[in-house]
Amino acid sequence: MHTMVVALQKQGRLLAASFETVTAAREISTEVTTVVLAAQADSPAGELAARGGGKVLAVSNPALEAVNEEVYARALTELIARHQPSLVLAPATFYGKALMARLAAMNGGTMASDITGLALENDRVVVTRPCYGGNVVARVAPRNGNPFFATVRPKIFAESTEGPGEVVNETVSEDCFNSRTTVKEIKSEGGGKVSLTDADVIVSAGRGIRGPENVGLVKELAEALGGAFGASRAVVDAGWVPYAHQVGQTGKTVNPKLYVAVGISGAIQHLVGMQSSRTIVAINKDKDAPIFNIATYGIVGDLFQ
Repeated sequence: MHTMVVALQKQGRLLAASFETVTAAREISTEVTTVVLAAQADSPAGELAARGGGKVLAVSNPALEAVNEEVYARALTELIARHQPSLVLAPATFYGKALMARLAAMNGGTMASDITGLALENDRVVVTRPCYGGNVVARVAPRNGNPFFATVRPKIFAESTEGPGEVVNETVSEDCFNSRTTVKEIKSEGGGKVSLTDADVIVSAGRGIRGPENVGLVKELAEALGGAFGASRAVVDAGWVPYAHQVGQTGKTVNPKLYVAVGISGAIQHLVGMQSSRTIVAINKDKDAPIFNIATYGIVGDLFQ
């Protein structure tokens, strides 16, 4: 099994989820090729090689500084045709999901998103992924001989820290960099010191905090635990918290070691985004709140006390 991993970076710095994806690839592959696309790919490629990325293809071009799906997909399609992987993996981040869906369409492949496991069965890769709000775990396999594309849910696999690796400088045709879209500027919404998708600890606020003046209370707990601050859709829709903090079906899917839900009732749209967390602590004064059905520890009481 030859697997290609698409390592995602932000401003030249590799995402932790990229190293987790390398680990996932190595579990079933006899050959792993990792691709890093960046304005200057030498440094991240060297880091990937030192941490077990196998043959690391480094593609450098100023047009690759920001993730432009059209440019990235063309460059990767050329590399896929050149190296012929059976499986292509990327982290299940916002950009990773969009990019892999486009790649699957361009290459006539099968696509599976947010996978949590993969295995070889009769020389065919089979992945598992939660669907229908996590109520069903589906098994998905490729339907034809074309590459199988999948995104790996963050925090499921450990980060690769060592293993064989070498850097190979690659080039792609200049046509790959012609795009109808030009990234003029990148602005951050200021999601906090710790990224929600990378955090081991998340503390989230729900409508039970009563108003925007109490957001700071939950943020203080998140900072005290060295974690990230999250929120339910109700809090975001009310304008109390920016969208960058939203956890749930229409926000970010997270999988931390510890998730603390403060004043969150537990609508299914929120549960979809966090129910795979290793330990869930819920604080709510309503003993019948749905959040208690999935909580590891439930505290029935006034969050302000």
